[in-house]
Amino acid sequence: MSQTSYLVDPPLDWQPVAAPRKAPLRGVYVTLVPLNSEIHGASLFEAKGDDPDLWRYTLVGLFDEFAPFQDWLRRCEAPDDPLFFAIIDNRDSHAKGMASYLRITPEHGVIEIGSIWFGPEIQRTRQATEAIYLLARHVFDDLGYRRLEWKCHGENIASRRAAARFGFTFEGQFRQHVVAKGRNRDTAWFSLLDHEWPGTRAAFEAWLLADNFDSAGRQKSPLKARRAAS
Repeated sequence: MSQTSYLVDPPLDWQPVAAPRKAPLRGVYVTLVPLNSEIHGASLFEAKGDDPDLWRYTLVGLFDEFAPFQDWLRRCEAPDDPLFFAIIDNRDSHAKGMASYLRITPEHGVIEIGSIWFGPEIQRTRQATEAIYLLARHVFDDLGYRRLEWKCHGENIASRRAAARFGFTFEGQFRQHVVAKGRNRDTAWFSLLDHEWPGTRAAFEAWLLADNFDSAGRQKSPLKARRAAS
């Protein structure tokens, strides 16, 4: 009688990768640069505006004053994990949002993008979409990661929709995952895998072309349609 093998997947032709460095990621519409509280603090504080919904599902609170906001930025800029970037609008060189790599696991080729916020001026724009594209392109094309993760509050419908729009697959919800601001948080998990990236990259790049937008900056074809065609 032959012995049953429970090892279904064949061995991987893959080696551990490097962690991302504190270096700029340059695009057409935005440049992501390592966060510097002194350089970016004032423009980020201005960019965030006064809408409390921007912070509703975050682990940090609403910042009404600049001093605690800059203190938070100082704590963000220090570590390599999470590795925070300021999102610089190439039109005027002002910082208008933030994003980070976190839970960086080079030995398994797994990395997450998170702590993402876009100021009102760049929400639902080419700048916002290109920022996500640059983060994903770097981990897959430059560093060779196998898995990119996206996590958000289970009730954060906007973030869940964004993950799906960007090509991430919903994997499930971790119930009572963390306590955030004194309340329970269920966390929705999404992923994008290396073999899915080429089609997703093609969709991003087609969507970001200048001829996909009219003179007012409105898209002609949505990213979902570009992904379906890729």
